[in-house]
Amino acid sequence: MSARFTIARLGAQGDGIASAEGGEVFIPFTLPGETVTAARQKDRATLMSVLEASPLRVEPPCRHFTECGGCALQHFEAAAYRQWKRGRVVQALKAKGISCEIDALVPCAPETRRRVVFSARRTEAGMQLGFVRALSSEIIPIEECPISLPVIVAALDRLRRLADLVCATPKAFHMTVTVTASGLDVAVQDAGKLGENQRRIASNFVMAEGLARLSVDGEVIVEPKKPVVQFGSVAVAVPPGAFLQATEAAEQTMAGLVGQHLSRAKKVADLFAGCGSFALRLAAKSEVHAVEGDAPALAALDRAFRFASGLKRVTSERRDLFRRPLTFKELNGFDGLVFDPPRAGAEDQSKQIARSDVPFVAAVSCNPVTLARDLRILLDGGYQLKSVTPIDQFLWSPHVEAVALLEKPRRRR
Repeated sequence: MSARFTIARLGAQGDGIASAEGGEVFIPFTLPGETVTAARQKDRATLMSVLEASPLRVEPPCRHFTECGGCALQHFEAAAYRQWKRGRVVQALKAKGISCEIDALVPCAPETRRRVVFSARRTEAGMQLGFVRALSSEIIPIEECPISLPVIVAALDRLRRLADLVCATPKAFHMTVTVTASGLDVAVQDAGKLGENQRRIASNFVMAEGLARLSVDGEVIVEPKKPVVQFGSVAVAVPPGAFLQATEAAEQTMAGLVGQHLSRAKKVADLFAGCGSFALRLAAKSEVHAVEGDAPALAALDRAFRFASGLKRVTSERRDLFRRPLTFKELNGFDGLVFDPPRAGAEDQSKQIARSDVPFVAAVSCNPVTLARDLRILLDGGYQLKSVTPIDQFLWSPHVEAVALLEKPRRRR
């Protein structure tokens, strides 16, 4: 049964929030000031119709919007959307008592996402490839995707056929597609165990279609061309399913901010270093110690450094920084530091950084809430916040990246 609601504001996930009897109700695809009808189930509701639209409502660019679960805010006018996304960082810092001028959001252009995770499943109607509907397990097959690089969209039919060839399970599985300089790198997870005949047929398909690599659950099935990604002047052969920033432009923006801030540092620590997107760029001017828990990523970083020319020394260390963060005594050997943890942030590592004497620190985060918590720790440890730059690389989603730059005067020992 539908009811009438007035949207008061947007929540952290981009849903409209309305006050109602029994508490707040979250209604996706609505905007502040709108009057809508929606079918309520507890604290959530499904939008039925917009009775009074906001002047900020625009026509979504994608036919799958509201169904596929990928985008939440295509209906939001661009300038207002960017202001709302910047506000997510402002509010998170304010909640921790941090007052600092927040830069304008660095925007994200459409058709720039280079790494996409599809869901796939074999059904009676054939192989489905697409994204999962929000709060559901239903896969919505897609024919277009305005956030993704066109080369991914152009390959949708081939990817669907490849999903059919590697499928050995009745369940849903995932296919991560990454655009590299060598072509598309396809990493399949949870599709079941491939038989020998399946492996041969899939390998022939990959080679015939010009894909760079196919891996299943981390095992390389076929690799006609080693997938290579460029970090500054350094080419890196990335491992299967490797983490990369979602867009190349956002990565370059982040690397530029970090590199400028650490330009005076002779020895830099790169924590949660991944495949070296910061470390290998920073090594143009500074010695770098890269620390990462994932062995294949660290091996790719180390191999790239050894084959590169014109870099300062780069050392690497495999270490679980959640269980065993670098201690403040270890950190005192560096005069610059960058850390880019997963969404959970780096609470324990931040406590050690706060006790250290490292004069220049760059904090990179994809979660404003854990960033604010970690920055609070650093500020309480004597650091001064110089700037915070929000960066959009997850277009039309509620997610936002940020780079915070901090300094601490050197203590006399």
